[in-house]
Amino acid sequence: MVAKNRQFPLFALIFAVAAPLCGCGRGGGEGNTTAINGSIHIAAGSPAGAVATVNGSIRADDNAILTTVRTVNGGITIGAHASAESLTTVNGPVVLQTGARVSGGITVVNGSVTLADGARVAGPVTNVSGAILLNSAAVSAGITTVNGDITIQGASHVEGGIRVKKPSGVFFHVSDAIPRIVIGPGAIVDGALRFDHKVALYVSDKASIGPVSGATPVRFSGPSPAP
Repeated sequence: MVAKNRQFPLFALIFAVAAPLCGCGRGGGEGNTTAINGSIHIAAGSPAGAVATVNGSIRADDNAILTTVRTVNGGITIGAHASAESLTTVNGPVVLQTGARVSGGITVVNGSVTLADGARVAGPVTNVSGAILLNSAAVSAGITTVNGDITIQGASHVEGGIRVKKPSGVFFHVSDAIPRIVIGPGAIVDGALRFDHKVALYVSDKASIGPVSGATPVRFSGPSPAP
């Protein structure tokens, strides 16, 4: 079974990542780092500008300064207290380590998103499938997924709400699993929680959330709901 979602134009996303790299090796412009095949490592404290590859991961060490970060097949890791303007991958996880900053958004098709303690994303966090985890982190423009689990724990703060969209169209496989949404003790979700298809929603009795549509919250006490 395959499906698509117009919110996530896969071919356009691949083109946006790959097109600027055609005919280029590493370099690609002043302060920029590009590759076709191969991973890219940005050293601690380096001002790297735009970073992009097609087949490979991208890892920025602590305190690195980047602009756009893009890959097609590979993960992205942004080190502690590093910064970037935006992060985009088609197939691979995204990790923001302690205190990392993204001034725009994070866009993933098939891959998890993990935000560590103190990480902040000023734009939206968006994926199709893959777990989204916030651990005392902040997102300022909402979280959107199609089939991913979402866990918001610690002193996390999400502005702009949560949306779980209904799959539509044809370009990627969609699991039949029901997304599990957990809002843990101390977490705050400002804005609507809107669910366009079935989810399992668990909300701590010590969490704060906005209005809910499309699901019935199950309240729990303690650090986490029962498995």
